[in-house]
Amino acid sequence: MEQLYQQRLDRYVTALRNGKGDRVPIRPFVAEFTAKYAGYTCQEVTHDYEKAFAAVRKCAMDFDWDAVVGNMVYVWTGLTQAIGLRYYGIPGIHVGPDVGFQYREPSEQAAWMEADEYDALIEDPTGFLFNVWLPRVSSEVAPIGAPSTYRNNLSFLKGGMAMLAYFSAFGPQGERLKTECGMPGAISGILKAPMDIIADKLRGYIGLAMDILTQPEKVKAACEALAPHLAHVALSGADPDRKVPISIWMHRGCVPFISHRHFDEVYWATLRPVIEHIWSQGHQVLFYAEGNWTPHLSAFAELPERSIIYHLDRTDIRAARRVLGHKFCLSGGVPNDLLTFGKPRAVRDACKELIDELAADGGYVLDASAIVQNDAEIENLRAMTEFTREYGVYPGGGEVQPALEPSTAPNAKMQEWTDRLRVKPGGCIPWEKQREELPAISGDARLIQRVWEDIEGFAYTYIWHCLESF
Repeated sequence: MEQLYQQRLDRYVTALRNGKGDRVPIRPFVAEFTAKYAGYTCQEVTHDYEKAFAAVRKCAMDFDWDAVVGNMVYVWTGLTQAIGLRYYGIPGIHVGPDVGFQYREPSEQAAWMEADEYDALIEDPTGFLFNVWLPRVSSEVAPIGAPSTYRNNLSFLKGGMAMLAYFSAFGPQGERLKTECGMPGAISGILKAPMDIIADKLRGYIGLAMDILTQPEKVKAACEALAPHLAHVALSGADPDRKVPISIWMHRGCVPFISHRHFDEVYWATLRPVIEHIWSQGHQVLFYAEGNWTPHLSAFAELPERSIIYHLDRTDIRAARRVLGHKFCLSGGVPNDLLTFGKPRAVRDACKELIDELAADGGYVLDASAIVQNDAEIENLRAMTEFTREYGVYPGGGEVQPALEPSTAPNAKMQEWTDRLRVKPGGCIPWEKQREELPAISGDARLIQRVWEDIEGFAYTYIWHCLESF
């Protein structure tokens, strides 16, 4: 298993570096499909993460893939219920037990952030999330100034302990995938674009669409205030060995959601510095580009070579190869509707076309266009896997994976935006403020500060993963 694990990891990482290994690596982002394959309902793998972990391990054991995500059904609804998050439709409660969880976007009138609250968000994003956003998105948390309640207090205790338990379980899951299945992890860390955060979790898409027309300067300033925090969260979960990438889940910046001007002036202007900052720390970012991003490929091509992996959903594959393929690894492209409604022969034909078009010189990872849910047919995933193993062989063996050469220069924009923040990423109450409230310290002040800031990090992690992950 150790040998198989290393072989798969080398194959996968070599492709991520835009190199050519011995074969085309296979890395399907299988979510509710794992439930179908393992004989569970969507409710079981969404509400019981141990069953979700077991379903992933069964797929990893039975399919000859090169990397998987420890749990692609990432939203654990036991946790979202503990916190009382209002914006999820939970299998077995709000939707049927064999339907994947649903994100319920607010109406324009019931957005989780009001149009006139940008200044408060910009001044202190972490404080805004705790004081304003969380009481609105949670059925349990009392608004600031209202009497506290038993359920309010329980939500923080249950939510914090549940998040700690869940995140801690990914370590043993990764070790079991390695030792029992010979299977590497596909990604490590989470990132979202600042503007996507506003559209997804704060103003809703309709609110964001109105704001970007009526008060674009506020939207951009809010994105700049969010960016250092989003980068901090991404790096805090990154692979310490700097082999597998941080994933960014991209959607609201593509055609037709915002104009080209707003893409350039807001979406990309506040995301590019984040990507460059992460690259300066030695980490790649997997651009999981949901939707059609073909008109924006030239913008992505401006990034440093090998700093990203570009995932193909509805982007034109030939345009992506022409504009990005010489600089970055490409992945994906097998249509999800084909995996659902097609036949194995058609799946094999699609895989052949992708390998012929994108993989001749390496730098390609085969995957579905989007996350694979329980509507995909098992025989089609098997056909995709077996054909790629047989056909996607590089004659003469593989290359040694190219070493990464990230920039070590700090990103000036990121530094500027961080300097503006009243409360820096990583904490909620700055040590300087806490120090003023303490009596004279006779012992080691640095020890007290270090432990204070470490524990502050738990609260910081809680609220920012409520925003980004759940």
